[in-house]
Amino acid sequence: MRLGYFLSCEEYTPAQLVEQAVLAEQAGFECLWISDHFHPWNDEQGQSPFVWSVIGALSQATTLPVTTAVTCPTVRINPVVIAQAAATSAVMLEGRFTLGVGSGEALNEHVLGDAWPSVDVRLEMLEEAIGLMRELWQGDFVNHRGRHYTADTARIYTLPDEPPPVFVSGFGPKATDLAARIGDGYITTSPDRDLLDRFRKESGGKPTQGGVKVAWAPTEDEGAELAHRIWGNSGLPGELAQVLPSPRHFEQAAALVTRDQVRGSVSCGSEVDRHVDALGEYVDAGFDDLYVANMGPHYAQMIEAFGAEVLPALRERAGA
Repeated sequence: MRLGYFLSCEEYTPAQLVEQAVLAEQAGFECLWISDHFHPWNDEQGQSPFVWSVIGALSQATTLPVTTAVTCPTVRINPVVIAQAAATSAVMLEGRFTLGVGSGEALNEHVLGDAWPSVDVRLEMLEEAIGLMRELWQGDFVNHRGRHYTADTARIYTLPDEPPPVFVSGFGPKATDLAARIGDGYITTSPDRDLLDRFRKESGGKPTQGGVKVAWAPTEDEGAELAHRIWGNSGLPGELAQVLPSPRHFEQAAALVTRDQVRGSVSCGSEVDRHVDALGEYVDAGFDDLYVANMGPHYAQMIEAFGAEVLPALRERAGA
């Protein structure tokens, strides 16, 4: 199992994201996830830099592999453009780039005024987009007229030696089945054994990546307060994360999430054993990669402590 650091574009400035990546590499993290948002989930998070600019900076600041977790190549940005962005990222990272994709959230994708499709249509769009991007990465001129996208004599000239792998996000059976059928790997933020087993069976054992957030702070109470104030949206159930269109709506919905609920679902504070136990569920599920993000301002202390104590304990658990 590789243990990576999860860069949250919703919460940190571009300079802070690059700083975290450098610190993570120094501490012994082996790879990076980076989120792709137009809006943060709420105003307390307060950031949302353009992910492709940040990836360019990461390519010059670290030697770690980078995966987008995840990009939506269907509505806000056309897959032809995402194909070019991913190819350039793979070149700059010298092949250490994976394009993680998903069907997206209205929060980010509605900003150009397009209608937000149903989940079945979004998955159909995602499948067509992936096929079109892979065709473009072959290096020839592409003419495509599909149900959702058109490409007119489009050719990408700056290409890596090998096309970037495409990992597909899945939080339900339909998306998981799509990931197994057309993805090079699977991305999720839940250690759901049923979905993991479903993907492994249907894909023939393709690689899996999981992500989780913790709230490192001097005390458990401060960590719970940070997690509740900044990331209360993570406690929302069902499909709300996919259909609410504005940070204001997430703030209204998250008002129903209590601090005790967050404390029960997020590893908070500075006790190493607490974090090891919380992440152990992901280790035991058998992910190939596990990425950990921090909530709040204490990311430097979190990265240092994880490098010194948490990562070795997780590696020992994975080996056992």
